Amino acid sequence: MGNIVKVDDILIGQASPLVLISGPCVIEDYDTTFEIASYLKELTRQLDIPLIFKASYDKANRTSINSYRGPGLIDGLKILENIKKDLGLKILSDVHSINEVSRAADILDIIQIPALLCRQTDFILEVSRTGKPVNIKKGQFLAPWDIANVVEKVVSTGNRQIMITERGTMFGYNNLVVDFRGLKIMQDTGWPVIFDATHSVQLPGGAGTSSGGQREFAPVLARAAVAAGADGIFLEVHTDPDRALCDGPNSLKIDSLKGLLLQLKAIREALSFTGQSS
Repeated sequence: MGNIVKVDDILIGQASPLVLISGPCVIEDYDTTFEIASYLKELTRQLDIPLIFKASYDKANRTSINSYRGPGLIDGLKILENIKKDLGLKILSDVHSINEVSRAADILDIIQIPALLCRQTDFILEVSRTGKPVNIKKGQFLAPWDIANVVEKVVSTGNRQIMITERGTMFGYNNLVVDFRGLKIMQDTGWPVIFDATHSVQLPGGAGTSSGGQREFAPVLARAAVAAGADGIFLEVHTDPDRALCDGPNSLKIDSLKGLLLQLKAIREALSFTGQSS
């Protein structure tokens, strides 16, 4: 049996209900971020799906120097703090440097290790020492069995609140592919596995000075991942993805979510009923 991650009353792993991690890729402004968070809260309340809200205060790994990165550490964390208080949501965001960790840990409920930093030992140790749940995004360059080495770094600090997120593997240039065998391989390390359906349809750097994406395939991969036993689904969403300042081509429009989430919940519950979920 694998471990269960607890974020207050939200349980992730084993036969727990499917969890949704969702929000805009990056904080554009307070009003847009609050609107998306409010919509997600009401929708998941109706569907009885546990929600963890995700938005980045700074995207430090953008393709171009001219790409929008977000409001930054101080202003961005203040927005996330206000949303957390006003809506009562659990908050996840990615941290990109050691000097951000302490301040981010004061606000975030889950700290995310970005995919491109998943081998940076000192950074991982600093995040893990906060004692906060850690979501490790598996790098696009990493084999699923190699994630065990990353997990070992977290566990070495005494932190056993660990999630692993699959977000696709590089397939040639400017393309990603998902090997669903990897979900089982990573779950066999003993930790819950989340599937990032929207980043898995990203085309890294595929638009020249930005990444492209094929959002129409995200629901297909999400359904396949839940059927393969994923403990949660990660979806980046926006009110108007075509105008989003980050990852628009692979983000879903928020008003398209209800049908997909109903399908995902039904698949998860069917697996739990047959005793086949993680």
